[in-house]
Amino acid sequence: MKVYRSLVDFEKLPCAIVTQGTFDGVHAAHQVILNRLKHLARERNGETVVITYEPHPRMVLFPEDHGLQLLSTLDEKIEKLRQQGIDHLLILPFTKEFSRLSSMEFIRDIIVDKIGTSCLVIGYNHRFGKNREGSFEHLKSYGPTYGFEVYEIPEHDVDHVAVSSTKIREALKLGDVKLAARFLSSYYSLEGRVVDGRKLGRTIGYPTANIEPVNSLKLLPSDGVYAATALVNGKTYMGMLNIGKNPTIPGKGRSIEINIFDFNEDIYYQNIRVAFVEKLRDEQSFSGIEELKTQLHYDKLQALHVLMDSISD
Repeated sequence: MKVYRSLVDFEKLPCAIVTQGTFDGVHAAHQVILNRLKHLARERNGETVVITYEPHPRMVLFPEDHGLQLLSTLDEKIEKLRQQGIDHLLILPFTKEFSRLSSMEFIRDIIVDKIGTSCLVIGYNHRFGKNREGSFEHLKSYGPTYGFEVYEIPEHDVDHVAVSSTKIREALKLGDVKLAARFLSSYYSLEGRVVDGRKLGRTIGYPTANIEPVNSLKLLPSDGVYAATALVNGKTYMGMLNIGKNPTIPGKGRSIEINIFDFNEDIYYQNIRVAFVEKLRDEQSFSGIEELKTQLHYDKLQALHVLMDSISD
């Protein structure tokens, strides 16, 4: 997949099959659109093009809204689209000036003149352009003038997978990472840098890597203990992960930390990726360290059971 970060870098194609959107999470409903895109490209001997935006449009249009939480970072989105077999990914800088483009200007100057669109694929009820004035009917009216066809994914084709970014966010906020994984067609993951902690875990036999997310806008699942995997230096390990305030250890503060099973390497200040497989329990307060150690023993046994089952599946 070729990746372009500005229109200047993109060379007009003879037969571009195009879709556009934020594609946060590249979830199952997005994949319905992408599959249609690839099908049309095969039929017409064309090349698939996905247009997306950075930063997320909401950050520009509603800068006062500090509640934006992303399902995927830009790098994660790029990798997911690469895995989907897309030919070209065009990442357009989303600015206030760009947001003022009318739907006609967007179609004429970008979709047609710059990309060479033969077919444009959109999801049902898709809107674009200044004040979201553009619609499927709008595109259909411009199509004959500018020489491209428009395909709208019917509502029932997307709704049968019962997926939306909002539903995934709601599942993660409830800790239902299994449901989120079903919607995403993969485990929800988080990349972070291993940073210094208080190193208390190693004193009770459960050393942890404290993780600082690389992107502060990335949505975190609810507090609790999870069966998880960790990708470290290209190798995947099993483990159990805690998100929360560690109420048994006063003053520790909120953290994300993972106990990686059968692992004894120094990975401080390295980036690792953790994937959430299943929530084991909510965070609890224990009477002391011994009670905590007993619970961690059971947590590890349960995590191993869950993770071995996930491998067999």
